[in-house]
Amino acid sequence: MDSSVIAACAIPEPHDDIEFESHEAAYSFYKDYAKSVGFGTAKLSSRRSRSSKEFIDAKFSCIRYGNKQQSDDAINPRPSPKIGCKASMHVKRRQNGKWYIYSFVKEHNHELLPAQVHFFRSHRNDDPLKNEVRIRRRKNLSSVSKLFGAYQNVDCLEGYMKNQHDKGRSLVLESGDAQLLLDLFMHMQEENPKFFYAVDLNEEHQLRNLFWVDTKGMEDYRNFDDVVCFDTTYITNKYKIPLVFFTGVNHHVQPTLLGCALIADETVYTFVWLMQTWYMAMGERAPQVMLTDQNNAIKAAIGAVFPQICHCFCLWHILEKIPRQLEYVSLWHDNFMVKFNKCIFKSWTEEQFEKRWWKLLDKFNLREVEWVQSLYGDRKYWVPTFMRDISFAGLSTMLRSESLTSSYDKYVHAETSMREFIKQYKMILEDRYEEEAKADFDAWHETAELKSPSPFEKQMSLVYTHEIFRKFQVEVLGAAACHLKKESQDETTTTYTVKDFEDSQSYVVEWNESKSDIYCSCRSFEYKGYLCRHAIVVLQMSGVFSIPPKYVLQRWTNAALSRHPIGERLDEVQSKVRRYNDLCRRAIILGEEGSLSQESYNIALCAIREALKQCASLNNSAETSACPNTSGSIEEENQYRNTSKERAPDLQVTGTDKVPRRAGAANTKERNHSSAVKKGKVTRSGDASVGAQEGFHLMGISDLGPTQPHNMMPAQLQNVVPTVFHNIMPTQFQNIASTHLHETRLPH
Repeated sequence: MDSSVIAACAIPEPHDDIEFESHEAAYSFYKDYAKSVGFGTAKLSSRRSRSSKEFIDAKFSCIRYGNKQQSDDAINPRPSPKIGCKASMHVKRRQNGKWYIYSFVKEHNHELLPAQVHFFRSHRNDDPLKNEVRIRRRKNLSSVSKLFGAYQNVDCLEGYMKNQHDKGRSLVLESGDAQLLLDLFMHMQEENPKFFYAVDLNEEHQLRNLFWVDTKGMEDYRNFDDVVCFDTTYITNKYKIPLVFFTGVNHHVQPTLLGCALIADETVYTFVWLMQTWYMAMGERAPQVMLTDQNNAIKAAIGAVFPQICHCFCLWHILEKIPRQLEYVSLWHDNFMVKFNKCIFKSWTEEQFEKRWWKLLDKFNLREVEWVQSLYGDRKYWVPTFMRDISFAGLSTMLRSESLTSSYDKYVHAETSMREFIKQYKMILEDRYEEEAKADFDAWHETAELKSPSPFEKQMSLVYTHEIFRKFQVEVLGAAACHLKKESQDETTTTYTVKDFEDSQSYVVEWNESKSDIYCSCRSFEYKGYLCRHAIVVLQMSGVFSIPPKYVLQRWTNAALSRHPIGERLDEVQSKVRRYNDLCRRAIILGEEGSLSQESYNIALCAIREALKQCASLNNSAETSACPNTSGSIEEENQYRNTSKERAPDLQVTGTDKVPRRAGAANTKERNHSSAVKKGKVTRSGDASVGAQEGFHLMGISDLGPTQPHNMMPAQLQNVVPTVFHNIMPTQFQNIASTHLHETRLPH
């Protein structure tokens, strides 16, 4: 492709009359030119004078210059950015020390990417001012020590105490915050009508809870719905805004924002409403695993809304509470933590855990401590011993600083106001888009470097995404520092002790060859989603030189976004990546040839349409006999998704009024809803409004099981405007359906 098709820019095209002070200056010029045109650069070669030892010759090129050197007997040839491009600039040094352009090749044999040029490694961090601004805005602006700084003056303190008295009744917002939120929702929905938001009102028609999620969050959940973390850290730590996040993780090990909420309190009602609303926004698909803090209200809500999922507590939530909850054992803290960690992380069986747990409590006299009792009662929610066959995809870590949810700390601090948060929320979305786009770009233009002759490393180099492959590669190399000893063997299982000399720890590994089942006491697969060095060394010594398919999660592979399961054979994944790379390169050549004339364009377009039609027909016919599974293992179909869809509470949409945004209320149908009063208990009604896709879903959550269609809304609740939204409510918010959460249905 001739670069003349690119619009003219401020950087001149290289020509013979240009001189440079040094070869580095020449390379800087070529980089600037490449950045303006749309390709990455590399220093191809340089040469020094034999007598003076100074540089006299240098050649710079496009990163796609040349061809990948690959031996004919390579088992798993990897993709390369080199595709035979000839674009380059050759410079030489004159006798006077100046450098001139000896030759310049302008034409490329591939598409130029001026809009994505900042992703090329040679152009990253080229703009110091832009990077400084980005670093400054990502910086955490305040420490946790300023938690209550917002309430230092008397007026704020009085308001805070009053709001504490009214806790559970309405969301505490400062003047103008409601308008800012509505402006954000209107703006987001105008940009994309699929933007989802929901409003929960109390019995006095005041704002109680808010939830929203952008289209990217819903799309990410469709691809990665296996593990979700519900983070209430900013509520627990008394931040100025009562913010909670739903967070997932994508195939590049990057956090995905699956929803935000502002909540009035931490009651069962609030969490049930929030879980039901989030469930509806996500297309009524429950996750396999949900991670939360240890909180009885959250525990009850998840048990009611998602009875079939695996609910677990984040490890760091438990561990960070120890110094606060067990303050009086601080004199023996180091010794206590050694014993505690041995009990929690080194207990291979439940019996072993039980023995060590009660011995620990007796040693430090903790049997009567209420919090310790709650830890034991909830042991199956957090103790690693009970986490076999569960995958957390890296979302449950020992330290908050290691968790993906901590990435939001760069944007939200203790004193962040609503106005500041709305700005930061937009930055979160922008950064998430950019980071994922960069990772996708690197996956296409860069290749993973093999660092050993290990068959495991070679096997996964084309299967895993770059970030996961680098993590797995560390485990492959670390296997060299492990020594195993066979402990026992029965008819099905062989047990080994693996000594890891890198951390001076010993681990138990069980290997069942007939079922290809392998378990390690370090539980890397459960918590990270890939096998550890201890399992690798056992496989290797057992004569197995490939990772069993069940231990390769599709969510970590290059086929993570495919709607089809990648099958049981890993070579199918490798073949798919090769086919994909080949088709992309051929498509670029077709684009070049097909764009030369209208006739060639019509031929190419017709061929593409026909090929796409035939491929889609073929793939759709194959899809009828296989259910997609983007998050589970390669070997097993994700049957959980079907059962959770059937058994999770069916959050019905009681009505959908399709009206243009900002249309008058007269265009909205009226709906009535009957209130319910149980004998001996008065049910407190709440109002809810949900907006999405240029209209609203009027949502009811009167039951924790499958909901029934509501009756018509009583006349006195029609056209109700919440107190906090007076004079600012768009007309589309003015018809609000009342909903009830029956107290008799709440779990006790």
